[in-house]
Amino acid sequence: MITSDQVKQNLAAKYHEAWDAGMAKYDAQLESVQGGEKLELEDFVDLEAARHPGYFDSKARLDAMDADGVECEVMYSEFDFTSKVYQVGEHWKECATAYNDTLFQFASIDPKRILITYQLPLIDIDYAVSEIHRLAERGARSIQIPNFPSELGMPDYHDERYEPLWHAFEETGAVVANHLSLRGTLWEVFRRDPTPQKGIFTGLPGFALAETLEWYILTGILERHPKLRVVFVEPGLFWLPGYIRFLDSRMHFHYDFPGVKELPSTYFRNQMAATFVHEPEGIELRHQIGIDNVLWSTDFPHPVCNWPNAGEKIQKQFEGVPEDEVRAITWGNGARMYGIS
Repeated sequence: MITSDQVKQNLAAKYHEAWDAGMAKYDAQLESVQGGEKLELEDFVDLEAARHPGYFDSKARLDAMDADGVECEVMYSEFDFTSKVYQVGEHWKECATAYNDTLFQFASIDPKRILITYQLPLIDIDYAVSEIHRLAERGARSIQIPNFPSELGMPDYHDERYEPLWHAFEETGAVVANHLSLRGTLWEVFRRDPTPQKGIFTGLPGFALAETLEWYILTGILERHPKLRVVFVEPGLFWLPGYIRFLDSRMHFHYDFPGVKELPSTYFRNQMAATFVHEPEGIELRHQIGIDNVLWSTDFPHPVCNWPNAGEKIQKQFEGVPEDEVRAITWGNGARMYGIS
């Protein structure tokens, strides 16, 4: 959890007004699309983990990791600045830099164990490229970009303006992170959802990442950039094998994808991975997805997570799975992708 007050400690006072106005504008827009309705986590999950000091304090986070037998984590901020930055106005660069500096501070207690995922606005590609290199020099291994740039008034990712961006990711070795987020059109479902905890709405976000996955593969981005690595965070694994087989099946029937030389499954297996928390189907389908493409997550301190007693939960969740496969999914795949020795 990163707060506005923390960010403003890294932001010159002359930009505080722009930051506050941008955050207020974003909150007003969110309230508008929600149509006066609310979704309170307290209504349907246990918030014990979210109350843990490790949600807010990096030393407490390390203590929680030690207690749970977790050597290192790739962490994501609850604060999705890749969406909010677009409301800041002309001083967005200063605010974006201050935000990433705040993330760096959280990780600085032990950057070998806390592998923070930084957030990258794409309003200006020259800035984005320079920020990738700046963050990489600080040890960044994971950088989050928007899942749906068109919703932010940006071109889609096949546009040539992004070529320097992909080159920068390749040059630095930083992993592209696409964290689960809300497609803007889903708020219309939210307003129509009659169930008490918005159960229809909350069951849909992961499927929207199918669009993002297709954009990377079918427009030739991964073909042109073979060193690019992409991780989808919390997409739900159960739909992925069938969906990728579906993409493969279309390669020889009526469709033409210029610049795509291999089957989609080849690009997925060579350059992509997906995370999961507690998902029995993900374990059952691990060979269909690809043993090397699955990353287990504690997801601490989200309300639904593998904390506490992660080791016991791994034993139960992976019961009957060969030890080398458990090791790959809980450590080896991530270590290879993020360059952890």
